[in-house]
Amino acid sequence: MLTAYRLKMNLPEKSQLTDAKYQEILHLIAKLNVNLADIDEKFVHGSGHGGQKINKTSIAVQLKHLPSGIVIKYQQFRERSMNRILALRELLRKLDPESDVKDENDRIRRQKGRRQRRTRQKTVKIP
Repeated sequence: MLTAYRLKMNLPEKSQLTDAKYQEILHLIAKLNVNLADIDEKFVHGSGHGGQKINKTSIAVQLKHLPSGIVIKYQQFRERSMNRILALRELLRKLDPESDVKDENDRIRRQKGRRQRRTRQKTVKIP
C-alpha cells in the first residue's frame, strides 16, 4: 500500500546546498513571481535502487504547480530535505522561459535514441 503525504509547499530549509545554489532558488522564485502556496507537495514511497529503506520510506517528492499543471517527481537522495529543495529547483527551471532545461532534455533523448538504433543495427543477425 502506497501512502502519500500531501501539503502546500513552503520554502524548504537550506539543507546541504551551497549558498550560491540556495540563492539561485530564491532568485528564481522572485524572478518568476511564483507563489509557493500554488505548489502542491506530495511525499511518496521511493522506488529503484537503494534497498528496503528506499521502498519503505516516503522520501520521493512530487511537486505540482497548480496554475500550469507541471509535475516534477524527484528522488535522487535518501534525505527528504535534499529531494524537496532540488525538486523545487527543477520545477522553477521548468517554469522559467529562459531556461535551457527543456532543450537539454531533448538533446539527451535524441542521443539515447541514436545509441539504441546503433546497437540494433550492430546486432542484426545474418541468416
